[in-house]
Amino acid sequence: MSPSRPRRGAVSQPAPNRGPAAAEDNRRALIAAAREIYREEGLGAPFSAVAKRAGVGQGTLYRHFPDRIALAAAVFDENVAALEAALSDDGTILGLLDLVIDQAAVSTAFIRLLSEQQNDPQAALLAERFDRLVELLRARDQTEGRIDAHVTRVDIELAVSMLAHELASTPPADRAAVAARARRLFELAFAPR
Repeated sequence: MSPSRPRRGAVSQPAPNRGPAAAEDNRRALIAAAREIYREEGLGAPFSAVAKRAGVGQGTLYRHFPDRIALAAAVFDENVAALEAALSDDGTILGLLDLVIDQAAVSTAFIRLLSEQQNDPQAALLAERFDRLVELLRARDQTEGRIDAHVTRVDIELAVSMLAHELASTPPADRAAVAARARRLFELAFAPR
């Protein structure tokens, strides 16, 4: 008899319940699963598919994320945190565009969802963080002479929004070419005159 198999007739023991200690692991698993599910199937995928992919129950999903907006906000919170970490010390506007291209390619469903929910308080907090980051990059690039003085924070955010929405509606096979063309257009538009 194999030592890993219970004896015939023996009751197998369930995995130990880690309780609150598992909460952060479950949350991370749900966010990762959401990225995969919505990238593969779009927003039409059942919300329950996220729980199944993460290997947790429906109750756990709803305990962490009561709706799609809360889940999208969590995904984009990670995205904004990654932008802040990568760009705060020495990033540039073009570096921001490159990172947005990378994020948009794997998060198109969430871009659409959050853009449709602009009045949601969670989305508003993420927008404020993004505003601060863009303003920091704009000021740095203007001081260093990388972009013209006429470029405003709103101009940059419009470019990022246009880029994200264009990539969200572009077939995956064409995204790299579209992203490169858009980046070049913005580079020309923002260049010192």
